[in-house]
Amino acid sequence: MTRRRLADDSGAAVAEFVMTSTLVVLVFMAVVQLGLALHVRNTLISCASEGARYGARQGSSPEEGAQRTRDLIGRSLSESYAQDVRAEVQTTEDGVDVVVVSVEAPLPVVGPIGPSDGLDVRGRAFSEVQ
Repeated sequence: MTRRRLADDSGAAVAEFVMTSTLVVLVFMAVVQLGLALHVRNTLISCASEGARYGARQGSSPEEGAQRTRDLIGRSLSESYAQDVRAEVQTTEDGVDVVVVSVEAPLPVVGPIGPSDGLDVRGRAFSEVQ
């Protein structure tokens, strides 16, 4: 009688289902979180590049480009991602002025929550004033 009970697999399907479904849910959540992190990163890069182009225009300043970047990030993601935005003019080796807009923002690790300095992105544009 005991050998028959040891060889019996009844009830194992429930345990297998729980373990498998837990693993599938965890993998799904990890993929969704990776997608969110990439979306935030790509949006920040796009906003920084647009701000650099705006600040590099004739009659505009890098500070206006930084403000434009803050506005775009605030509308696209959240104001919390636009806390640390800087703009400066750098000169290349060939003597060309380039407006660089830098954004440091939190990296979303668990939903939108994450370390405050996880992402550091830059947008660059050639200055029209040479």
